[in-house]
Amino acid sequence: MEARENCGVVAAYSLAGRNVVPIVIECLRALQHRGQESWGIAVPRMKPYKRYGLVSKATSSFSKVIARYASNAAIGHVRYSTIGKSNLSNAQPLKVRDLCIAHNGTISNFEELASMTGLCSFTPQNMSDTLVAARRLVDLLNGKKKDMPSALDILRREIVGSFAFTFITNDGKVYAARDPKGFRPLVLGYHKDSSTYIVASESCALDAVNAELIRDVEPGELITLDDSGLNGEMFAVERPHAHCAFEYTYFAHPSSIMEGISIYLARKRIGKVLARKYRLEADVVIPVPDSARPAALGYAEEMGIPFEEGLMKDRYSRKGPIRSFIEPYQHDRMEIVRRIIPIRSVIEGKDVIVIDDSIVRGTSSISIVNALRGAGARSIKMLVCYPPIRFPCYAGIDFPSQEELIAYTVNNGKECGEDELSMMVAKAIGVDFVGYNDMDRLADAIGLPKEELCFTCHTGNYENLKIKPLFRSRQQLKGSE
Repeated sequence: MEARENCGVVAAYSLAGRNVVPIVIECLRALQHRGQESWGIAVPRMKPYKRYGLVSKATSSFSKVIARYASNAAIGHVRYSTIGKSNLSNAQPLKVRDLCIAHNGTISNFEELASMTGLCSFTPQNMSDTLVAARRLVDLLNGKKKDMPSALDILRREIVGSFAFTFITNDGKVYAARDPKGFRPLVLGYHKDSSTYIVASESCALDAVNAELIRDVEPGELITLDDSGLNGEMFAVERPHAHCAFEYTYFAHPSSIMEGISIYLARKRIGKVLARKYRLEADVVIPVPDSARPAALGYAEEMGIPFEEGLMKDRYSRKGPIRSFIEPYQHDRMEIVRRIIPIRSVIEGKDVIVIDDSIVRGTSSISIVNALRGAGARSIKMLVCYPPIRFPCYAGIDFPSQEELIAYTVNNGKECGEDELSMMVAKAIGVDFVGYNDMDRLADAIGLPKEELCFTCHTGNYENLKIKPLFRSRQQLKGSE
């Protein structure tokens, strides 16, 4: 698959007065799969520290950063951009007056929100949707609604989109908030050795610092961390929720627990339900690395077909460890895909079933299929964990324009049946067969009711966002490349 991930956020507060910056940095490293453009941290009364690229590339400066920004309260962010140009000024956390903010999600009505705050010159080139939201929130906090729950309740009514926020104030108070639909994940944990509460996008960040997962932050909940401890209160309640189904197939780390569900086991179950839908014959089942691996294993086990690692990432190249979906530009995504190397001894002369987490644009799929053909595959069938993606996402995932989506473009946007669409996509990417998962089977495999999951990018039903957003091109959303 070839799309980009949403961001990762962290917040930490030590009741024992310990320096939490090392904890925040390690959590960000564990969330690197959620964003690879830039990263940053913020502590009270200081300008946020922000860097381009991977957290791990800055290890030589960690000791200086940890000493200079020492604080018992901090927030952090790893970014991939959905709205706003990819530059360091748009990197997060962002500071607006006495509030620093980190955001995972997308606010699609950013222009309307900008006008409320007097940002008439807003463009994706000069600022991000997060900055607009931060300005509006600060205005609300400094107006008649001076408490955070009331301000968030107003803001969420004004926002079209999704958010998982972490905030830190100049007086050292830390907040975390999740939108009432729960589009994006957010969890709460505790690091016993330093008496530190941690809020993070995923539980894998807690594992990285040996912290205990307490629970998910509830949709519509505000977490407050200060010297009096932890307080959780609801600022809004909405049902049903709209947890992103794409998190379960691709975004989240396989070691994470989300809404009480193991991501790894959910992906393995997805492979098993694909086997019940598509009972195909083949010599070998191989995954597209890396997120499709558990699903491929589940499919192989269910079908009794050998599982093999027929495609390997070149992890020693410059972009070897990077996920192609979250690279800002197409040429970078393709450089990563070209570093996926077929293993000829596994593929040559074989009928191959390839399991992929999704097909978004199709460009990476074409490159992978060409590599398999070049390695001597006799036939290639591709099974896809996620249903066809035909509509833009305005809740935190970077496939915002329909003209990028192969399941839309192969039939010029016309409605057609599942079999017809699958055949057209198969022809476009050069495989002998394509089989997509469907919403019912995917929801069953995940373990959540279908009504609690967001499938807008498949169905085009934007009721979860309350209105249908204005479809925009990539250039309109992100500025010129």
